[in-house]
Amino acid sequence: MRLLETTQDKHPLGDFVNFEGDNAPEFAILSHTWGGDEITLQDVRDPQTDITLMAGYSKIKGACKLARSHGYEYIWIDTCCIDKTSSAELSEAINSMFNWYEQASVCYAFLSDLSYPTDPEVGRNPPLEAALRECRWFTRGWTLQELLAPDKVDFYDKDWHLVGSKLDESFAPTLSRVTGINLDVLNKTIPLESSSVAERMHWASLRVTTRKEDMAYCLMGIFGVNMPLLYGEGTRAFTRLQEIILQETGDHSIFAWHSTYETSTQETTFDKHILSGLLAPSPLEFSVFEQLRPLPAFGTTGQQPIQLTNQGIRISMYLEPADGRGRDREERGPLPADHAPAACGKPVRQGPGGECLHDDPGAGLHQARAGELQDHLREAEPVIRPP
Repeated sequence: MRLLETTQDKHPLGDFVNFEGDNAPEFAILSHTWGGDEITLQDVRDPQTDITLMAGYSKIKGACKLARSHGYEYIWIDTCCIDKTSSAELSEAINSMFNWYEQASVCYAFLSDLSYPTDPEVGRNPPLEAALRECRWFTRGWTLQELLAPDKVDFYDKDWHLVGSKLDESFAPTLSRVTGINLDVLNKTIPLESSSVAERMHWASLRVTTRKEDMAYCLMGIFGVNMPLLYGEGTRAFTRLQEIILQETGDHSIFAWHSTYETSTQETTFDKHILSGLLAPSPLEFSVFEQLRPLPAFGTTGQQPIQLTNQGIRISMYLEPADGRGRDREERGPLPADHAPAACGKPVRQGPGGECLHDDPGAGLHQARAGELQDHLREAEPVIRPP
């Protein structure tokens, strides 16, 4: 990794030093939101560019000064410590980023749109929780891993005044309410892996990234997976991420999402219900979250690995009789079906063979034979109804 010297003796910035493997010294790391005119590695190396006139200069100098005052000779800042003209280096950095934040001795979260402790308009301290909820930092996809990975995260306002630390008993509960993340996860009392896939997706559900692909790439470290970067693939990146998560974890809670009109892959007129596949189009579908608990394996089914095939997902589940949902207007009886509770406690409906449709993956899946499906399509009836 490439680290920046925090020394104030050199102008305009200290030197960059490369460290291989585990040879990096103790270092600080910066978490921030990108703005206009950020300083890149190429800007620093270009003798014709006066980086002191760029908007991002004061932020880098402020971070270096703070790190130096805390005794750190090096700091890592994503804007200038990655050569983004090298696709290989960019891919390595993004796949390693969670680990780098985890290895850092301290993470400085710079809230560029927060003025604290004094609000100049009213001359007093505003309610901290309300002020934090307005900060852009809490809405961005990349900053989620930057909150979770480090042991120590200190929050600073735009003037580098300390607002609070993730380790502070007085500040941490506020941080938990703002982010929706369990306090025990934030302070690492329990490991990140103890939270279900659905819960971790829920944390990211209302966050955004500038590029569609980055909504998947910024979550890799949170799920402990790696994958190649393919900018240009769009939302397919999030599908790839879920496929890898399934193969690595086998966590059925990944199916516990609720479809929305804006992100559905196929529109229908079935009582305003939307049909889509088993995997969510984006983290937004996990915004409605229910507490889930893993169920014990039924016989040997729980030991069967999930398989991704060219025909879809092959998964073993325990089957029990369904309750007859999905009747049509003439009450001609339900489609033959069984009820398959996912291992996270969410129901999945499955029948004797044929097409699979998801009306609301959080509510269930019904599998019907092709002929029966066509009958229901002609009737303009939902294949299943939400509970």
